Amino acid sequence: MASPDNDLAVIVLAAGQGTRMKSKLPKVLHEVGGRSIIGHIAAELATLGATRVVLVIGPEGDAVLDSARKAAPGLRIDTVVQRDRRGTGHAALQAKSALDGFKGSILVALGDAPFVSASTFRRLVDAVRQPDRPAVCVLGVRVPDPAPYGRLVCAPDGELLRIVEAKDASAAERRIDFVNSGVMAFDGAGFFELLERIGPQNAEKEYYLTDAIALARAAGRKARVVEGSVEEWLAANDRAELAALENVFQTRARAAAMAAGVTLVDPASVWFSHDTVVGPDTVVYPSVFFGPGTSVGAGVTIKGFCHFEGVRVADGAIVGPFARLRPGAEIGAGAHIGNFVEIKNATVEAGAKINHLSYVGDARVGAKANLGAGTITCNYDGFGKYRTDIGAGAFIGSNSALVAPVAIGDGAIVAAGSVVVSDVAADAMAVARGRQETKPGWAKAFRSKAAAKKGKS
Repeated sequence: MASPDNDLAVIVLAAGQGTRMKSKLPKVLHEVGGRSIIGHIAAELATLGATRVVLVIGPEGDAVLDSARKAAPGLRIDTVVQRDRRGTGHAALQAKSALDGFKGSILVALGDAPFVSASTFRRLVDAVRQPDRPAVCVLGVRVPDPAPYGRLVCAPDGELLRIVEAKDASAAERRIDFVNSGVMAFDGAGFFELLERIGPQNAEKEYYLTDAIALARAAGRKARVVEGSVEEWLAANDRAELAALENVFQTRARAAAMAAGVTLVDPASVWFSHDTVVGPDTVVYPSVFFGPGTSVGAGVTIKGFCHFEGVRVADGAIVGPFARLRPGAEIGAGAHIGNFVEIKNATVEAGAKINHLSYVGDARVGAKANLGAGTITCNYDGFGKYRTDIGAGAFIGSNSALVAPVAIGDGAIVAAGSVVVSDVAADAMAVARGRQETKPGWAKAFRSKAAAKKGKS
């Protein structure tokens, strides 16, 4: 049986209002790669084996909890509310009631920094579990411009001596490029007692978690540093920083896709989501957007300016250009979805073709069926939605409207320009349009009459 000393609790500081975002949405709910920032963090924490996760949220933070749970449904997550935002030390102290009696390690993560990896979190926790039992371990990063950040002053053996804020740093200390990320792990023994000793001795009159290092060392405890990457240090405080996070995510996702055998003709113009899956030998042309919930098989061709969300595309399909595949679209192996075609909540079976200017919603298109240009399924009557079923090998002529609920049998043909309101049997042909009437010479007589009339006016 594991010792309680090996338990891990995580405190996530997620109460920030994000004033500089100029948004009604809490800062940590803004999205990167189609997932909230807090969702990215929760997903990483889910792999750590944490006993408890406590979100420190603001009074409006219920949506923060919902988003975290959505990203990590198996993770035990509790919340505490920080009603007065008085600094990071004060925020972490709010978790005391939720972790009363906890004796393991405590990790403090930042709710606006989505790229700290599970492996880095683990290295921090492992550092405070070393035999000499340091009180705290800080995640440090080396940055090209450390000017505004707290410097980590370390001994030659890596022990953290102190954190010096930029305004208080000496000339030598200002040359240090190793800075505090704000992410820390603590020995849980005496953690909250340590936080309670932090005071607001600063210009902002706030309680800074970084003051825990000096207090721990003054009590004879050691402090350590684990080095992370610059990307793990990035956080979103405003829209520009949010865009920078998105850029980092997309760069990673594009590199991962190409490493897995996907051809991106113009990588910088292809956008991925956190859960996008694209199989090997798929070719993606410029200006393609993969929204959440998209899975693409192997050997697929995706032409330019396509938009996917909540979609599955099987091997060998051809999609685009300018196609929109909406949630619930399932495209079978070898199917063709052409230009200006929209598919929503519909299954297009293997080898079927919808090549031009069509809308197919709430439908099944059978294997090797062919829908001509301008075909639409009329699935909504203003109150309810209804299904259209198109059988295998059916042929739907151009500019046809299929008014649901309706079924077109296997091998049936619908004549061009038809409005189909009742089922069509297998191998039958349906013609549902007005009868053409031709009047010889009518056009010539009309022109003569019109010209004469105009001449008299």
